Amino acid sequence: MTRVAWFDVSAGAAGDMLCGALVDAGVPLEVLQAGADAVVPGAVRWSCATVARAGLRATHVTPTADDGPARRSWATIRTLLDRADLPARVAERAAAVFVRLAEAEARVHGCAVDNVVFHEVGGLDAIADVVGVCAALDHLGVTRVTAGALALGSGRASTRHGQVPVPVPAVLQMVRGWRVLAGGDGELTTPTGAALVTALADRCTDLPALTVDATGVGAGGRDVSGRPNVVRVVLGNPTAGHEPAGTTEVVIETNVDDLDPRVWPAVLQRLLEAGARDAWLTPIVMKKGRPAHILSVLAPVERAAALRRVVFAETSAIGVRETPVRKHALARQWVEVTLPGGVVRAKVALDGGQIVHATPEFDDVAALAARTARPVRDVLEAAVAAVAAQGLAPGAPAPAGDAAPPSAEGP
Repeated sequence: MTRVAWFDVSAGAAGDMLCGALVDAGVPLEVLQAGADAVVPGAVRWSCATVARAGLRATHVTPTADDGPARRSWATIRTLLDRADLPARVAERAAAVFVRLAEAEARVHGCAVDNVVFHEVGGLDAIADVVGVCAALDHLGVTRVTAGALALGSGRASTRHGQVPVPVPAVLQMVRGWRVLAGGDGELTTPTGAALVTALADRCTDLPALTVDATGVGAGGRDVSGRPNVVRVVLGNPTAGHEPAGTTEVVIETNVDDLDPRVWPAVLQRLLEAGARDAWLTPIVMKKGRPAHILSVLAPVERAAALRRVVFAETSAIGVRETPVRKHALARQWVEVTLPGGVVRAKVALDGGQIVHATPEFDDVAALAARTARPVRDVLEAAVAAVAAQGLAPGAPAPAGDAAPPSAEGP
């Protein structure tokens, strides 16, 4: 079941505001505390209060840390996250947020991503904000995040580098492709808030069609007259017949012309093991007539950061490009068919309760052929015949049993 979180960020966004909205929607403060303790044990304490913002009730949460000057490199934060005992999805989402920040800072300061040093956003309170939002989404069972137009603010802000215009340069980098508005005076969206919204939300959209089951209102630190300084979250399931067409995923690509071709099978296998939906190679000819390959990786949004790291570690690539895509996939179901010497699974693709395709799983066929010392071709032909004999033909009703959701596997 898909559970969607939609954030109303029309008054801006900051880490504490997003955390407050999720706590107000039902997440115990202990969830945020456990997330912080997993990364920096005992260094951060969360507190919570009910406040008013321009007459609206809201929840204000605060992470307090005795941190001194906040200055940590992306490499240091990555190590903290890698060592933390966090659920996989929480760790992946938190890493994706900091990658978003690091890439923006690298662009702004003209340095390599791995050389980025965070100042304000490297503080323990900012780390707690990021991990807290990701832990809260996981606690609520949120599988998809969307958000509305983002208010950035106007004027000037004081930073370690001096006075800078609002939106500050890193925020402006992160909101490329996002609908934004000024929304008021001052810095309404912080770098942490921009990174959380644009890294976790798969698109900028008005409130989608939902069956709403919970809402929450999170407060910022200031009470601004005439403008509620809050983030709202709306939680629910997509309304039947109004789900977005397909799911949003990303394609990560890079051109490689200097890798020993014997390495490619291991690279593709490593990417699949790391959570890619699919990975493939396309032969091309690059400049100067060099033969090369395009490595393409189809990935869920939350796995993109981890899969980029695999590409850089396992290949000679020094950069990748990323493209959001809409994925449409049929539901599928596994059915076993019996052959002489063993059982082979058939993958059955379904649409509207009817079979579209039914295909023997080739790995099962190859394994059975090896066990019975028969040619793979013979076992495959027998498996195709057995699938047809079992009535698994296009147009036939779906077999009894549960079908996997469309996005569960494959392209």
